[in-house]
Amino acid sequence: MFLNHYHIPVIDADIVSREVVEPGEQALLEITKVFGSDILLEDGRLNRAELGNIIFKEKEKRQMLNEIVHPAVRQRMLHKKDKLYSEGYQTIVMDIPLLFENNLTYLTDRNIVVYTIEAIQLKRLMKRNQLTEEQAKDRMKSQMDINQKKQLADAVIDNSGSIEASHQQLEVILKEWELLK
Repeated sequence: MFLNHYHIPVIDADIVSREVVEPGEQALLEITKVFGSDILLEDGRLNRAELGNIIFKEKEKRQMLNEIVHPAVRQRMLHKKDKLYSEGYQTIVMDIPLLFENNLTYLTDRNIVVYTIEAIQLKRLMKRNQLTEEQAKDRMKSQMDINQKKQLADAVIDNSGSIEASHQQLEVILKEWELLK
């Protein structure tokens, strides 16, 4: 990620959401109670593909999962944030894809929305997660419209072009916010 170049630590909600559902974690125990053991792999880890097939088709099931996972993720992210502050970091990025959908802006001081056009988003999502077009579209439909997010953001990065173009946009924002030394 670009922020490593600036020595700005990143707390990634996607990574944390994977941590809180590892075997032995309370969130995984609760998920298994609600969705049954069919959503587990033989080694006891969460079968994310199987669970995804359930929750991205049924809004109520997705809500049930969110009520288990989101509090655990928020708690762990805040713990990591506090630890980084205690280590002397002044600027910390919290990468939260569903920031607006889950009313989590209270966790941050400022927000940047990184977006791309729908066709590119679909293609990238299919490739990154090895999803079918239908599965990727189901996931995209579960999120807030990108134009709404852009209106709520303090800054916006168009990620439709090259990596260098996105990096340049980020650098402009960091300079405007006086976060570069």
